[in-house]
Amino acid sequence: MKRLPLEGLLVIALEQAVAAPYCTSRLADAGARVIKVERAEGDFARSYDHVASGESAYFVWINRGKESICLDIKDRRDQALLKLMVREADVFIQNLAPGATSRSDLDSTQLREANPRLITVDISGYGNTGPYRDMKAYDLLLQCETGLASITGAPQQAGRVGVSICDIACGMYAHAAILEALIERRQTGSGKGLSVSLFDALADWMTVPLLHQEYSGEAPPRMGLNHPSIAPYGAYDCQGGDQIVISIQNDREWANFCQQVLHCPDLVDSPLYANNIGRCANRSSMDGAINAVFSVTERTELIERLKRAKIAY
Repeated sequence: MKRLPLEGLLVIALEQAVAAPYCTSRLADAGARVIKVERAEGDFARSYDHVASGESAYFVWINRGKESICLDIKDRRDQALLKLMVREADVFIQNLAPGATSRSDLDSTQLREANPRLITVDISGYGNTGPYRDMKAYDLLLQCETGLASITGAPQQAGRVGVSICDIACGMYAHAAILEALIERRQTGSGKGLSVSLFDALADWMTVPLLHQEYSGEAPPRMGLNHPSIAPYGAYDCQGGDQIVISIQNDREWANFCQQVLHCPDLVDSPLYANNIGRCANRSSMDGAINAVFSVTERTELIERLKRAKIAY
């Protein structure tokens, strides 16, 4: 059986909810031994719902492949046991409420002093500095505070992305940072302390809307399934009420779409739609031309045309 890349790695995870468990689930997938430390009542993500054969869907998804131990980190004996475990570990990760580990004598700096090869990861809502450093953070709040909600949803109403995207993004960044630290440790022989926040993770993903705001003076509008800077891009009604979602990414695809799907080659030569910027500026008339064809054509026929034209749908 093929050896997995992280076999032999021991990860101690004092974790809850989504961000840290997402990160450690990826380490477990790669062969690491992950020991999840839970309080007596368990990770509160266990109670999000009961849809997965009586278990929470989130909990089942991001806690597969792990071992679990119940410890009370406020209890001195349990603290001592956890410290012994961490002394043998390669990675220690935690995403408890701000200050919880320090109050329980589990400060990351002290843990690394006892185990110089240890990589520690502290996940927080807003980082270790600034006025929000002591505040709890949850996904919905971060979607609003980073501006994600302002560009999500229909024009009339902001919307929440339907999964815990801030937590997942943070878990992805933490996972990447751990892998980098493991490579560095191979070169230096020493561990390091890492800090990742939900806000910073999503703020990075919001760079494109920020650049739109800073350089154009306008934030990208909420457009439902449409894209503020790519067209055509969205859902179009077919004959009979079905819909097809299409995405045209460049002028070559636009030409193929007009000729082979719409059977309207004259649209290719129109200066209104000569490039993506023009198609976005003239989105209303362009959509009208597309709808004129789609609305009188069956979905199955349109799909065949899209396949032949190699258009993503």
